[in-house]
Amino acid sequence: MSETTAPVTPVTASAPATASVRSRRVRISLGALQIVLGLFYAIASALPKLIADPSATEGFDKLGWGSTGMYIIGALELAGGIALLIPLLSSVAAVALSALMVGAFIVNVTVLHGPYVATPLILILPLALIAWARRSHNAELVRLVRRRP
Repeated sequence: MSETTAPVTPVTASAPATASVRSRRVRISLGALQIVLGLFYAIASALPKLIADPSATEGFDKLGWGSTGMYIIGALELAGGIALLIPLLSSVAAVALSALMVGAFIVNVTVLHGPYVATPLILILPLALIAWARRSHNAELVRLVRRRP
């Protein structure tokens, strides 16, 4: 009787480990992006409007929206920036801020004709990425809202 042996291929855990490392890097990168955008909206975008910085007031006066419009937009940006930092709200916040950026783009193109016309469109891309990547939180958020009396 002759014995036949099949070549043994070593089983390594590199594929799952690689996927795990990649997944962790993606989560960290996405979290960093949320922090950067959240701070941008809260500090660089909302704060000048909420403290009535002359550059912000000038733009809103040109629009005819005055200080009321400026404070409303500033409050929306601040709320969106903070909500980006809250995991459960991050997807909804990204969608809401994207809608705000669409409005900012339209206003920049039609009324202001300013040098920063493309900025809102550029900001929509990372916001869309966050909204898509964090979409699983939406079901949990809906469950929490429905559970309330």
